[in-house]
Amino acid sequence: MAHQRLRPFNTRDTYPEQNLDNDLSQGVVARGTMVFLRGQVSQDLETRESLHVGDAGKQAEKAMANIAMLLEEAGSALDQVCRFVVYLTDIGHREAVYREMGRWHVGVHPCQTGIVVSALARPEWLVEIEATAVIPD
Repeated sequence: MAHQRLRPFNTRDTYPEQNLDNDLSQGVVARGTMVFLRGQVSQDLETRESLHVGDAGKQAEKAMANIAMLLEEAGSALDQVCRFVVYLTDIGHREAVYREMGRWHVGVHPCQTGIVVSALARPEWLVEIEATAVIPD
């Protein structure tokens, strides 16, 4: 079985202001057992519109909603997440972001890493969350 690509796109469409031409996807299902999701942000995956500018908690909520939707498309779910990696542009956003994330994975106990970075791909993004999950038998 080949890897399944979830919602493939090209960066020239997603970041028209940047001179990029990379073929990517929102996630990859590896041999039908694992799901690796691209870092999700507060963006409408259909229109590519950035949402909730300036509100880290609301951005985390939208990122988690995107993760839940992509996992479902892959045949998985939030309760199958093994690992989150959280990127914050300011440590001051940590409490709001982690509080929101916690609402989405009660009882799951994933491992999680938080990283503070100087910037994300767009200046309006304050948080980016990536996830790795399994597909249940």
